[in-house]
Amino acid sequence: MAPIGTLWGVLRQRQTKYILSAAAIAGLEVDLAPLEVGVTNKSPEFLDKFALGKIPAFEGNDGLTLVEGASIARYVASLAPESGLLGDSVKDAAQVDQWIHFVEHEISAHTDLIWQMLLGYLPEKTYSEQIHKSLLERQERSLKFLEQSINTREFLVTDKITLADIVLAAVIQRAARVTLGAAERALYPNIFAHYAKVAADPRVKDIFEAADFVEVPLALEKAD
Repeated sequence: MAPIGTLWGVLRQRQTKYILSAAAIAGLEVDLAPLEVGVTNKSPEFLDKFALGKIPAFEGNDGLTLVEGASIARYVASLAPESGLLGDSVKDAAQVDQWIHFVEHEISAHTDLIWQMLLGYLPEKTYSEQIHKSLLERQERSLKFLEQSINTREFLVTDKITLADIVLAAVIQRAARVTLGAAERALYPNIFAHYAKVAADPRVKDIFEAADFVEVPLALEKAD
């Protein structure tokens, strides 16, 4: 099967996992372009197609260009409706979108902000213990809601993996490398059982790679 297009992204990035996992489950092929972060995506050729210089970025064989990982993954999933990645009905698709937006904005966003503070990526290497604590509390609130929501479900929307499950698993993997140590993970057995099930699926196992979870949440003095 010919590739549907070219993707610029790095596998460590959760958004790239969304896209490659969606393609794998959909039975589609995507070319992963060679990429040197900070060089390739700042080149005139890249910026001519993707003005913000963000990755992941996708260019279809028909010339379509897309950025934002979840949007690219959704497009890929839409090319294989029989895969069930977007559910089996309009209502399913709405729920898939709901969960994707929820985990990106209510879990992943807090993880990323904490990580950026700890590693000094915010302006003037700003760190605020109060903001750090507030972000953890907001993430905890969302995790508790999610834990309860999937208490009796194998997957988030249907009886098989959808794009929502892929996004959740990638977001949780990232959080467990930053904000969720062993003690925190023990509070969310349903979430991590879901993660293990998705990440172990033979179609995406190599994309998710090793868990590489932290034993304790990253803290300011441990950032490197």
